[in-house]
Amino acid sequence: MKIRIKNLRARTIIGIHEWEKDYPQEVLINIEIEIPVDSAVDSDSIDDTVNYMEVKKKVLTAVENSHFELLEKLASFVLLKVMEDKRILSARVEIDKPNALRFADSVSVECFSSRKE
Repeated sequence: MKIRIKNLRARTIIGIHEWEKDYPQEVLINIEIEIPVDSAVDSDSIDDTVNYMEVKKKVLTAVENSHFELLEKLASFVLLKVMEDKRILSARVEIDKPNALRFADSVSVECFSSRKE
């Protein structure tokens, strides 16, 4: 089973230019996690699944209290935070930086991790 958090908005210091380091910028975070399905479906209990509210809180707190030069580093950082929950079988993280390029809506970076063989 997959859980998706779409377009989570966070503000962080991100960028290589000096002017980007003065003020937090908005980034959009998309997280897809794969979890085992059996326990939660059978029990209908939050204790048997990954609580997406807790994932959101963990990611927002970590991102907003950090700073990055590269989107690649930010995406990897978020992926590591998500994968701290050992029940997660795999995760994909995509980070968008709106208005990073003139004439483009955003620039994004995506990364993936899996505990599967």
